Amino acid sequence: MPRRIMFIQLKTGYNLDRGPSWIGWVDFNRSFKTARYRGRELRRAPGMFDANFFDVETEEEFWLSGPKRDRTDTRYGPPLTEVDEDARVAYEAFLNGAPLPGRENG
Repeated sequence: MPRRIMFIQLKTGYNLDRGPSWIGWVDFNRSFKTARYRGRELRRAPGMFDANFFDVETEEEFWLSGPKRDRTDTRYGPPLTEVDEDARVAYEAFLNGAPLPGRENG
């Protein structure tokens, strides 16, 4: 499974990008249509408003994207994004100019 450091934000139950958000390792299947994060199985689904994945068990909606170096991952908040401890070193290297692991060529 491809593994990437991603920005993850819970959309269900929050308005204007105010849901909790994380930077962490996400495992994808080969087609990138299924993702696993913190024990959740997330599936890509077209046509969702302001989300691109949903939890198959709880149906909660999430936004997953590559993190931004300028830390403007959320449009309106929350101001703090939690960084998972196991992703911290690679994420901080990315913020300092290194390519994201698995994305060295784009």
